[in-house]
Amino acid sequence: MTPVVLFVLLLSLTAVTPGAADEGDDGDSSQDVSEVIARANAGIRTRLIYDDIVPNRKRNAVPCTATGCKWPRNGHFVTVPYTISSEYSTDQCNLINRILQDFNNYTCIRFQLRSSGEHNYLHFFSGNGCWSYLGRQGGKQLVSLKRNGCLYTSTVQHEALHALGFHHEQVRSDRDNYVNIFTQNIESGQEHNFKKVQTNNLGTPYDFNSVMHYSKYTFSKNGKPTIVAKSNPNLDFGRATTLSANDIARVNKLYNC
Repeated sequence: MTPVVLFVLLLSLTAVTPGAADEGDDGDSSQDVSEVIARANAGIRTRLIYDDIVPNRKRNAVPCTATGCKWPRNGHFVTVPYTISSEYSTDQCNLINRILQDFNNYTCIRFQLRSSGEHNYLHFFSGNGCWSYLGRQGGKQLVSLKRNGCLYTSTVQHEALHALGFHHEQVRSDRDNYVNIFTQNIESGQEHNFKKVQTNNLGTPYDFNSVMHYSKYTFSKNGKPTIVAKSNPNLDFGRATTLSANDIARVNKLYNC
């Protein structure tokens, strides 16, 4: 049995219904990640690119994983230390810990609570929206998960994947082979969120089921689609509630798991 098949089987056995999965959420867990982030980040003052990515501190190259922002491997595992702000309730802390555990279960990434001696680590806090840096930055690295708006399985995993070095699916370098972007339907001022990035796609297929893919109506100004699948214009997508098999495969390929 291949690792991807095993992952899908395990995921089907451990899946829980939306809403029940996200104890401590403030709303409907069935909403797609793009809707959650767009709502939480509306009117945000933090400088962001691609909707929920903070510009890298020391580099502007993309993909950053080619310029030193991967988390280092130590033996068989890639340890990503993290802390959680005391702003969160006990239930909310437990929720974040449980969601990150999916990476530990299915990849060689090991999210683990920071000990005092670790210099590079993620700090999850209740900021003014849902956002992350792209890849490892060095030192204390903030990941914002607003208590009332961002604590969903899909959103936590989405921001964690940004911190591991992954971009949005709909801006990957080969996206024009799979989707059409209808700029005439995009809200004024949001066009930059659809610019392609020179991504390393790691030999994995375009994934409409990725937790990193936005919905077909993201940033629509008129209720018409902004992203349409070329293979099937009626295809609905961007509704992932947890990591897809391809999300897992990409993490494992990037970090040589």
